[in-house]
Formats: sequence, structure tokens, C-alpha cells
Amino acid sequence: MTDTQGVLRGWTAGRRGSLSRLRFTSLRLRLVVVFGLVALTAAVSASGIAYWLNREAVLTRAQDAVLRDFQQEMQNRAGALPVHPSQDELQHAAGQMAGSSQRFSVLLVAQDPSGDTVYGNSGGINGFALDDVPGSLRAAVNKRQKVTGSNESPYHLYWQRVDNHGTPYLVAGTRLIGGGPTGYMAKSLEPEAKDLNSLAWSLGIATGLALIGSALLAQAAATTVLKPVHRLGVAARRLGEGRLDTRLRVSGTDELADLSRTFNNAAEALEKRVAEMAARDDASRRFVADMSHELRTPLTAITAVTEVLEEELDADAGSIDPMIEPAVRLVVSETRRLNDLVENLMEVTRFDAGTARLVLDDVDITDQITACIDARAWLDAVELDAERGTHARLDPRRLDVILANLIGNALKHGGSPVRVSVRMDGEEDSDLVIAVRDHGPGIPEDVLPHVFDRFYKASASRPRSEGSGLGLSIALENAHIHGGEITAANSPDGGAVFTLRLPRDASRLTEENDEGTKNDEAGNSGKEGS
Repeated sequence: MTDTQGVLRGWTAGRRGSLSRLRFTSLRLRLVVVFGLVALTAAVSASGIAYWLNREAVLTRAQDAVLRDFQQEMQNRAGALPVHPSQDELQHAAGQMAGSSQRFSVLLVAQDPSGDTVYGNSGGINGFALDDVPGSLRAAVNKRQKVTGSNESPYHLYWQRVDNHGTPYLVAGTRLIGGGPTGYMAKSLEPEAKDLNSLAWSLGIATGLALIGSALLAQAAATTVLKPVHRLGVAARRLGEGRLDTRLRVSGTDELADLSRTFNNAAEALEKRVAEMAARDDASRRFVADMSHELRTPLTAITAVTEVLEEELDADAGSIDPMIEPAVRLVVSETRRLNDLVENLMEVTRFDAGTARLVLDDVDITDQITACIDARAWLDAVELDAERGTHARLDPRRLDVILANLIGNALKHGGSPVRVSVRMDGEEDSDLVIAVRDHGPGIPEDVLPHVFDRFYKASASRPRSEGSGLGLSIALENAHIHGGEITAANSPDGGAVFTLRLPRDASRLTEENDEGTKNDEAGNSGKEGS
């Protein structure tokens, strides 16, 4: 059950982080950005096309009207002039041409009767001059074209758009066929440019509004999409907290509904699987507990008999047949080993059931370690580095179990001398640290992660050994119930080092455990009452 909850918590933590990133950054941002880019692209494209089409239509319409009027004025006004007009005649004709409905500036160029070039414009001395006409346009106007079947006139009307100090102009020119003045026209396109600028501003505002609307639409779409995702995240967290009956409400037939159905199916399968595992775990725990209790009664009798046999062996060497003496000693040692195994199994059962409790007392750590070593006749093989007067409030029986397992394991697998050192650590010396170091070959790197596993054997070729494979596991559980920890490592100078870290005062843990037990009892009473 513990492993399953750990897997669930890990999976839920991963889902929680993923859903959080999905909800607050990735999916919402992507939807808004995509909608915005699509809207911006569509709006800019539509605005650009609309602006270009309107620009061409406005300019073409204005240009055609001006050119048509100018050509008509050239035929009517300039055509009525003599072949070699005077400057006054040119000036008068230019003024009349400029008074047309299109209101453009006119420049007429001709030769007077004496052969001199004369000019007439509609704006006086500072009016439209020949220098204002682009050279390429003048060259095209004065160039005589070859008359062919497809080209009936030697001269044509040419026009060009120019920019004069930021103001757009339409400049055109033509030459009368059969002789006469050459006329040039300049028409300001500033009104049309203002209209086009107003159109551009309108299209820009429309693009901005479209972009804002797309962002709002993306936000609404993201909210619609993320609501089921958020519900899925909440359900996943509830599932990871152990509420395996969590289900999602399914509505619709889209992909998110399929995702909800998949989650419900997975949650249902997980609930069944966990229930089966819990049932098997409870059955296994009950079997171990029942078996341990059932073994204790016959084992007590066997132990009593073996103790009598052991006393007979030690008291009188000749009282037992030498042929069966090895068998008797084997029975004595194996009975003792079986008794230790049963006690360890019962201890493990208490930890698994959560019934293990601390019985605290003020302990002199140095005296406690000395008593543990002396009781097991290890004084000659263990070196103690501890100052007397170091006190802690712990469970002395469980501390003895921890020390016996750590020191015994060091003597068995590492070899003497085993050194036990004690020091205080943490703020205001709040932690007790006991290090047990041997002088053996150390622990292989592939074994280090498993030294505290139950029934773990470092050598697969020796599945049967003097130990049960539970000692270090029980030591670790006893450390955990104190709120402490045990770590295993290899010393740089050789040998293995097991470090026990316990709080100097475990009273707080017992208070929390008692309070938790009361709450559980109150909760159970409430359930029974309802």
C-alpha cells in the first residue's frame, strides 16, 4: 500500500506541475498567440488588398478625369492658336485652360514668328515652369513616333506621378499634331492622398479592433478548453491524495470528453488494483502476525528444552553421547536463530500495522551504548568515543535494538575493531548523531541502495546466513519512529560507516501520535454514529 501511494503521489506531482504549466503559460498563451497571429494576418492582408484596390481606383479615377480634361483643353484652346503664337496668346490660352473644372496648372511652350521659344503658364512668373517637368517626360512628349497601322499619331499624351516636397502631383504633357504649342499640365493629388491616408487609418483601426476581438475570442476559447483540463488536474490531485473514488463528469463527444472518459476508466482500474493490493497486503500482514504468534508457543517450549540441553553440555561434557553432541549444538543455535526471526517478524508486523509506540525515558547515551556492548560481550571488539553526561529523551529499548543491529552487523560483515562515536549536531545541539564504523572491505556500490531492504542478501550465492535479513530494516524503522534516519556509506579510509541521526528529544513525536490517534478515534466514532 505504501509503494502504491508513493507511485500515486509521484504521478500526481508530475501531473500537477504539467497541468499548472499547461494552464497558466503554454496552452492559454498559444491559443491567444495563434488567434492573434491569424487575425492579424487576415486583417493586414485584407486591409492591404483593400487599400491597394481603393488607392488604384481613386488615383485612376482622378487621373483619367484630369488627363481627359487636359486633352480636351489642348484640342480646344491650344488648337485654336496660330502655329507660331505670341507669348501673350500663349499666356491667355494657358489661363483659360487652367480654369477648367479640374483646376490644374498649365504650361504652354511654342515658337513665336521670329523663331524664339516662348512660354505661357497659368500661374504667372512663379507658376508652373518647364523645370518642374521631369526630363524623361519631356523627352517622351517631344519624341516623334513612327506612324504605322497600329500607331496613327506621331505624338502622344504622356503622364507621370511625381513628389514635390511631400505633395504628390500628376504631371502630363502632349504636343499638337500638325504644329502648334506643346502643353504640360500639373495637378496636385493632395486631396486624393488625404482620402487615402484616412482610408489607411480606418483600415489600421479596423485591424487593431480585429486583433483585440481575436484576443478576446482566444481568451474565451482558452477558458472553454482549460476548464475541463483544470477539472482533470483537480481530479488527478484528489486521486493522488488517495481518494480513489474520484470521477469526472463527462459531457459532449469531443476529445476532452474522451479524455475524461479515459481518466474515469483509469481511475476505476486503479481503484480496483489498489483495493486488490491492499487486500493482499492485509492478508499477508495478518498471515505473518498470526504465524509469529502461533510459532511463539511451541518455540517457547523448544527454547526451554534447548536451554536445558545447553546447560547439560556446559556442565558435564560426558553426559551426552559425543556422536549426538554436534546435533544438539546445532539444534540449540538454530532454535535461538528461529526465536530471533520470530521476534523480528513480530516487530515488523507492528511497524506495518502502525501500532509501534515509543516509551520515552531520559537516557545517558554513553551508558546506553556501554550496556548494549557489555550485554553482548563485545567490549573487546568495540571502541567507544563518547563523552559521559550526554543525555537524550528516547526509547531506550528501541535505541538498544538499533545499536545492537548496527554494531552486530559491523562485527559480522566488517570485522573489528568497530568504532562507535557520538556527537551532537543541529541548532543548539538538537540532534544526536551516532556513527558506527568498521574496518572491513566496505559495502559494494550496487549493494548500498539495498542495505536496509527487508530480507536483502548481498550475496545471491549465500541465501542462507546467520542473519534474517531484517536487522537493518528494523533498525531503520526504529529510527523513523523517533523521527530520525540511518544512512550507510563507505569511509574514504576503508570500511563501512552507518550514521544514526535522532532528535535529542522525541517528546513532540509522541504528542503528535497521541493527538492523531484521538482524531482517528473521533472520526471513527462519528462515522459509526452517522
